[in-house]
Amino acid sequence: MGDTGRRSLGSELPNRVRQELSAMPRLAVYALVVCVLSVAAAVVAFTQGSWLGIVWILLAGLSSNMAWYYLRRGRMAAAARNRAADGSPAGGSPTA
Repeated sequence: MGDTGRRSLGSELPNRVRQELSAMPRLAVYALVVCVLSVAAAVVAFTQGSWLGIVWILLAGLSSNMAWYYLRRGRMAAAARNRAADGSPAGGSPTA
C-alpha cells in the first residue's frame, strides 16, 4: 500500500549488526535467557534467606558456558562457510 512512517528495528541497524543477530545460533539465545532467569532466581532466593540460590548460581554458570560455546561454534561455522565461498584455503592465510 503506502509508507506508514514506521521503521522496523532491522532497518535502523547497520548490515553487519543485523547479520550478527540473525546468524546467532538459537541455542545460544536460549542458554542466555536461562542464564538471566537463573541469576534473577538466585537473587530472589538469597533475598528471601534461602540457600537454594546456590543451585541457581550453578545453573547460571552452566548456561552461560553453554551460550558462549554455541555462540563460538556458530561464528566458526559462519567463518568456515565464508572461507568456502571465497575459495580461500581451510587453514587460513598461506605462510609460504
